[in-house]
Amino acid sequence: MIGRISGRLDYRAGDHVLIDVRGVGYIVHVSERTLAALPGPGEACALYTEMLVREDLIQLFGFLTLAEKEWHRLLMSVQGVGAKAALAILGTLGPEGVARALAIGDAGAIRKAPGVGPKLAQRVVMELKDKAPAVMAMAAAAPDLGDDTPVIEADAADAPAKPAKAAKSSPRRQSAQAQAEALSALTNLGYGPSDAAQAVATAAETETETPGLIRAALKLLAPK
Repeated sequence: MIGRISGRLDYRAGDHVLIDVRGVGYIVHVSERTLAALPGPGEACALYTEMLVREDLIQLFGFLTLAEKEWHRLLMSVQGVGAKAALAILGTLGPEGVARALAIGDAGAIRKAPGVGPKLAQRVVMELKDKAPAVMAMAAAAPDLGDDTPVIEADAADAPAKPAKAAKSSPRRQSAQAQAEALSALTNLGYGPSDAAQAVATAAETETETPGLIRAALKLLAPK
């Protein structure tokens, strides 16, 4: 199983890239968002990968974060959602957008992805609403592969590996961590994971720090 690839980006297409890893080229399918975040040809890059193996087909799908990879796997667990449909949903909404859509039951947001009809979007929301909090919580601890992540060039096979530098925490990562902390606090108070996730996702529209998220979510969860 190939779980991560780092090397030199040789070629960019509309829905995939070719990454040279020490002389071997790997075709990796990516979303539009991931493609936009990758460097140009000839530059070093790294992706977490999911390998899809079928009787007549082997494909690699690439992600900038482990959390994004987990969302892709979760989306694929829904009947009728294949690897490319899951990638289209992630490309349209992003990991945070998928989390919010599932938490608040917004099938309309899922429908915005190319090739996803109303029935399939509703099925995705219904089947994954209760499973989404676990991935939301994982997002805070999962590393990403941002610009600050050092990568060994694919053609530098004989060069010693450089020590890793401490990567700066991106705003996206900080937001995910704050939401995960708020979600954990609410579940520890006894609220159900699904209700807590919905409240946190709604609160995140106006709050970005953990204390503010918790206060806003508690107001939403308070009995009417």
